Amino acid sequence: MDYYIKGKFKKIVYQSVESNYAVTLFRIKETNDPSMVEHINKTINATGVIPNLKLEAPYTLKGSYIKHPRYSWQYSFTSFELEKPTTKSGIEEFLASSFVVGCGEATAKKIVAEYGEKALDKIKEDVNNLMVIKGMTMTKAMKIYTSVLNYEKNDQIILRLKEMGFTLEDASRILNKHNYDIEAIMEGNLYLLKDIFDFKKIDDIYITNYEADSPLRCKECIISAMTQISFNEGSTYYALDEIYKAVTVLYNLNIDNDLFLDYVNELIELDLITKRDKRFYLSKYYNEEKSVSRDMLFISKTKVKKISKLDEKIANIETELGITYNDEQKRAIKEGLNNNISIISGGPGTGKTTIIKAIVKIYINEYRLSPADIMSRIALLAPTGRASKKLSSATGLPAYTIHRYLKWHKDSDEFEYNEDNKLVQQLIIVDETSMIDISLMKSLICALNYNVRLILVGDIYQLPSVGPGLVLQDLINSDLFSFTPLNIIYRQSDNSYIPFLAKDIKAQNIDDEFMYKRDDYNFIPCGEEEIVPKILASVKYALNKGINEDRMQILAPMYKGINGIDNLNHHLQSIYNPEDPDKEEIKYIDKVYREGDKVLQLVNDSDNSVFNGDIGKIIAIYKDAQNKQVIQIDFDGNIVKYEKKDLKNITHAYAITIHKSQGSEFEHVIMPVCRAYYIMLYNKLLYTGVSRAKTSLTLIGEPKSFITGIQNNYSATRKTSLIDKLKEDFTQQ
Repeated sequence: MDYYIKGKFKKIVYQSVESNYAVTLFRIKETNDPSMVEHINKTINATGVIPNLKLEAPYTLKGSYIKHPRYSWQYSFTSFELEKPTTKSGIEEFLASSFVVGCGEATAKKIVAEYGEKALDKIKEDVNNLMVIKGMTMTKAMKIYTSVLNYEKNDQIILRLKEMGFTLEDASRILNKHNYDIEAIMEGNLYLLKDIFDFKKIDDIYITNYEADSPLRCKECIISAMTQISFNEGSTYYALDEIYKAVTVLYNLNIDNDLFLDYVNELIELDLITKRDKRFYLSKYYNEEKSVSRDMLFISKTKVKKISKLDEKIANIETELGITYNDEQKRAIKEGLNNNISIISGGPGTGKTTIIKAIVKIYINEYRLSPADIMSRIALLAPTGRASKKLSSATGLPAYTIHRYLKWHKDSDEFEYNEDNKLVQQLIIVDETSMIDISLMKSLICALNYNVRLILVGDIYQLPSVGPGLVLQDLINSDLFSFTPLNIIYRQSDNSYIPFLAKDIKAQNIDDEFMYKRDDYNFIPCGEEEIVPKILASVKYALNKGINEDRMQILAPMYKGINGIDNLNHHLQSIYNPEDPDKEEIKYIDKVYREGDKVLQLVNDSDNSVFNGDIGKIIAIYKDAQNKQVIQIDFDGNIVKYEKKDLKNITHAYAITIHKSQGSEFEHVIMPVCRAYYIMLYNKLLYTGVSRAKTSLTLIGEPKSFITGIQNNYSATRKTSLIDKLKEDFTQQ
């Protein structure tokens, strides 16, 4: 039996704008719950999610009366229903209430006298039914009609959405964000909700309510399949048969080739797909490549004043910094300062940071920039928070993530600075450019004025961007821009090895030297089942040497398996931050987060200035005044508050993926290597992991698997057309 309470909300104590979770005072008039009978005609605390809450309106709530450890007794409701008045007196009271505009007591009595208990149905049926009431005007009738419809509308929508398969919380989010096109959603276009939910969730709900092979679903699945190919392979275009195979396999669609082609042509007409010869693009990526090419052309063709006597100025910087630049580095400095666009690429130990220092110092001295001038003339950028902090630390100047520099707005997923609102800086240096995909590159380049010196710094041998595109490689291979490769490595000591190991991995020229212990390197051979114990022993040894989790990072290719990141983090937490009665903790799915834990941010959150790949520490876990659990995380002085539902955006960071480590340097790195990683064990991944280590690197695992991974040159071949567009644009000038 479903127990309920009936009554009215008398007061809203608190209500979240985002989630519609409310703390209220509710006066009970009726109940079938024996435990609630004593509360009839009394006011109690009631809590739950309820969009469009109406005070003094009759509701039926279903839930349970519970004793909260801090806020005492409260009725926690999981569903609600707005009651419709059914008696003549109830209908009169409702029509005369503040919920209905334009209808006083006298008019309410006349309407009920005319239509009785069917009065509300007659009003909703046709506004003209009100015109038979004496003294009624069309203006007044429309106000009453609209009020009655709106009173029930949202509640009917919520009921329908729940029937489809959405939760009450889902329905609340839908109403908050899609009130303007809710009619189209209710009529079946659930795919309008892609800005709230992932495609699979929407698609699963769609096929339980509508035809699985409907034209709407087929076209949405085509777009989704193309998006998945892009992120799986990094390509910006595809062959038609690739798309057809992906659609049929991913979404179990049984459509013949002719019908599939019809749908693709419809999507082309809607400008969602672009076709060029036998290449099929999502129009988004086609337009982004086109935009980057066009803006790079305009920047290249804009006249920028050259800086003279650069050899002399470089010599002055060498004296000031106490270093000597080699010929490669001097060329990179000169090309960066005297070209509109220049590219510098090199591995660890080749001096990219010292080159950036020289470029910035010479530019500041040349134009005699004051501290205020520097902010308005120079921008140092990187794709991740940790990379931007590294850049700032190296130069002594502020550096920003690209998202922060362009002022990304999370709610709209748009940048404040764009082609219509450009930035003013004239020297732009972008580090870790290999991580930038075509979408982010387009957003950055279109927001720059054309009179800039744009210097792109990176390492083309690292892993490519997670998103589609091969931007840095394509710009280099176009042969249209100044490019300086850095090949000379500087030893930190006579027995240092890390940068040379990285170079050997890149060249696939490895010998048994990788087994020898060095000042900064060690390989500990062991079988798969011994890897975790060996890592834990190494961590304990490091702790005894004063190297804590802030100075140590474990890197691995995969999350799953006994040597995967999830299992490693579970064991590492027990060493770095074991269970403690004096520390608060919170369980989320299968993980326990504890005060003092090292954690990794998984998504960009510009509102809180925290970005994908940032590492922080949990400094507090507590319950706020609304009894919500709050987790405070310190990201290098930036304190960010999370609710329990936000924990999907973080994970433990004692061990992280090599992909997530890009753009970062760590003082000490431990990296396991074994055959169980075979899917992810390839040259560029190992190179990227090894090159993250700054002071020491410890490899633990199977030497044979390490050698096999180095020799495995696999990486999905990315199909991009940025080079073609660049050559076409530059040729036409």
